[in-house]
This record gives sequence, structure tokens and C-alpha cells, in this order.
Amino acid sequence: MRTLIVTAFVSLDGVMEAPGGEAGYRNAGWTFNDVEFDPAAYEIKGREQGESTALLLGRRSYEAFAPVWPMMEDFAGYNAMPRYVVSTTLDGDDSRWPATVLRSVDDVAALKEADGGPIIVHGSATLGRALADAGLVDRYHLLVFPLLLGAGKRLFSDADKDATLLTLVEHEVYGNGIQKQVFDVRN
Repeated sequence: MRTLIVTAFVSLDGVMEAPGGEAGYRNAGWTFNDVEFDPAAYEIKGREQGESTALLLGRRSYEAFAPVWPMMEDFAGYNAMPRYVVSTTLDGDDSRWPATVLRSVDDVAALKEADGGPIIVHGSATLGRALADAGLVDRYHLLVFPLLLGAGKRLFSDADKDATLLTLVEHEVYGNGIQKQVFDVRN
């Protein structure tokens, strides 16, 4: 079975919306506007590209990334690997950044059952919550930023469900206050 990893930039209060400056959110760009840059904190991002074998996105993240990521040399690994987008409304993929369209979390469960290495989920707040609620997430790679954003899309759902137990497998704190937290989901 393939490992499914959710990776996110998240505020201390759990908000993950618009870390890079996407329009429409009052705190857009909070990862670089509000916290001093420390390249050491982003080491995990390069490692994720090298260790992942497929990229999984929700429709909104896919539509935001498709016009930009194919031209970014920093994302050469992601641009070379198979991509999947989960959507019930998308008619087809973007020819600039082809992807296989999956229609449900059941399709993601089937993808996990197939042969292959780790699948990584970037951004995709709605998808990440649905995958966690369905018990499909195996690991979280979090960069927790030392700020409170209040309103915004959250990493975790507020579904009334049994506790999910996690094991901290990697942790580091950087000079700018960012914390790297890697958790395995205990089954």
C-alpha cells in the first residue's frame, strides 16, 4: 500500500489558507510577509520532492498551480511525476500540467492500494480534510508558523469523529520560530 502524506504550511491556530499570497484572503502571503525567511526551515520541501512518486491535489489547488508550477525550476520533481486531481466538477485536466482526474476519496483509496511509492498532497485544504476524515492519511509534514491568523481555511476538519492518534517522528525548531513537525498516523 502506498503512503499518503499531507504537507502544509500552517499557522499555530491551524489556518493553512493562502500562504503564498493567493488573492481573496486578508492574510494572504503570511508565510513570507510576517515571518523572517530561514532556508533551513524549508529543507523538508526539497526532500518531499525527492521522496514522493505522485502528487495529489484538490481542484482549486490544481487550478491555481497548473499555470505556475510547470515553469518553476524548483518544482522539477513535481513536474516530472504523475499528478492526480480530485474533483467532481472538473471536466478535464489542464494541458499545461496534465493530471488524471479522480472523482472521489474512494478513487484515492484505490490509488493508495496500487503499486508505487508515496503520494503527497499539497495545499488542498478541502481534500486534505476529506482524506483525513476517511482515514486515508498516513503522515503529516507540517511547517507550523509562529502566528495566529484567526479566520481562514483550516488544515483539520471539525467532524465529530473518534480521536486520531499521531506519533511525532521528526521535529525541529528554527531561529525564526517555525517548527517542523512530522507525524505518522497511528492505525
